[in-house]
Amino acid sequence: MTNHQTKSWIINAMVAALYIVLSLLVGILNLASGAIQFRISEGLNHLVVFNKKYIWGITAGVLLFNAFGPGNSIPNVIFGTGQTLLALLIVGYVSPRLPKMWQKMALNTVLFTVSMCLVALELKLTLNLPFWWTYFTTAVSELIIMTITAPIMYYLDRFVHFNQRIEN
Repeated sequence: MTNHQTKSWIINAMVAALYIVLSLLVGILNLASGAIQFRISEGLNHLVVFNKKYIWGITAGVLLFNAFGPGNSIPNVIFGTGQTLLALLIVGYVSPRLPKMWQKMALNTVLFTVSMCLVALELKLTLNLPFWWTYFTTAVSELIIMTITAPIMYYLDRFVHFNQRIEN
């Protein structure tokens, strides 16, 4: 394994850890799982528009939080992690073809919002919550968080240089 590969693994481990910590902070207010989810950590999903190598750190963070955090369950791991991985893979594939960063972040926001149907389905199957209402509440929650965090991640990139961090 080269130093570059090692650095990429370490950065992704740090992203996963940050995702878990941010989710736990919101979890204290009982807003990290259920029909209304305001996971600030979802803002880390925007890292994929800077470099698709972040997919693994974000996905690992979601998987670990869904497995061991509040509301943990096997269906939560499968549906929640699956929703994240699916959206990240699509964004990772499509966003390099978009010329402007705002377009990439808008695509990411829309895909994550729409894909909350998988989380709503999981909540319907496990908690018998009404699908359409749960889809509405989880999608709106995701839309709010992704919209608020997009400009934050954009401006953070000016100082942190997300692509360079994982590439160099």
